[in-house]
Amino acid sequence: MHLTHSPTFEFCNFLLQCVMKFLFRLNMRKRSRFKLLKYLAVAGLITLLVIFAFNSTVLWPSLPKKTLTPKNLHDVISPSTYRFILNQPELCENKNPFLVLMIPVTLNGREARTAIRKTWGQYGLVPGVNILHLFIIGQPAQSDPVLQEHLERESKEYGDIIQMDFVDSYHNLTIKTMMIMNWIATYCQGAWYTMKIDADVFLNVRYLVDYLHDQGESSRKDYITGSVISDAVPHRDSFNKWYIPQDLYSDTWYPPYVSGAAYVFSTDLARKISWASRFVRPIPLEDVYVGMCLHVLGVKPVYATRFLGLRNLFEVRRLNYERCTFSKRILVNGFKPQNLLHIWHDFQKSEFTC
Repeated sequence: MHLTHSPTFEFCNFLLQCVMKFLFRLNMRKRSRFKLLKYLAVAGLITLLVIFAFNSTVLWPSLPKKTLTPKNLHDVISPSTYRFILNQPELCENKNPFLVLMIPVTLNGREARTAIRKTWGQYGLVPGVNILHLFIIGQPAQSDPVLQEHLERESKEYGDIIQMDFVDSYHNLTIKTMMIMNWIATYCQGAWYTMKIDADVFLNVRYLVDYLHDQGESSRKDYITGSVISDAVPHRDSFNKWYIPQDLYSDTWYPPYVSGAAYVFSTDLARKISWASRFVRPIPLEDVYVGMCLHVLGVKPVYATRFLGLRNLFEVRRLNYERCTFSKRILVNGFKPQNLLHIWHDFQKSEFTC
């Protein structure tokens, strides 16, 4: 944001002009250059004090004071609170992936991981384009040594698992998402794009790569796209799955956000969202929370559409499989592992038949 466009700056500028007019009149009477310089110094100091008094408006115009969060609340979602059990810190060394797929799953989600590795997560799916995938996992509320041992063997075999010691639950998805942002910002800053994507979706990787190439340089900074939700309100019914109490989020509307089923963002946003999270009170809806952080940053999510906005490329509804329909979508939501494996072979024909 340019300070010259800030209401606070305009107020400070007006104040300074008033002071200058006063000093000019004073100087006309006293004819003292020394006194004029002294008064100018005082006027400058007053102006600076006013600017700093309103610095949250000048520097962070979208950061209302009520979003400031105590340190202990931020600690809940801060990566520094948790430790790695499994990590892949060298995965991006000496390479700049075009796209990194970050897939949140649970410890017992091996069937989903296997299906993804055999379908849209397989390496070399788009020739000449470096795409990586990683599964992000927490810990179950009750430890399961057998499953943990299997996971560690799986990690050694495939090298695509990151695990941290937070409790893996639906209400902790915000924590998991902030782990994703921190990992990208720490270990894979050279990637062009990152995609947070759930394990139960169909992903058309080739179409996604083509779409991102079409966006050009404008999508390399402060860019996030998906199925944008711009008219959501907090659910106040305590029996609702997405219930948010008034004391946790008091506004009437949520800021625009992208559906958590999947969204793609330029990698620079990982670090910026991590920074913004220090000032935004955590809520258990991870996609809304990312939208709240984007609001602080002044970044607006972009709806991924084609044909004048008539076709949503991030289809968060469940659609029955049809080869050519799916070939013109980036993703379709609601696929169990066996369904994904069942359609994948047929979908490969879409490149030549649709």
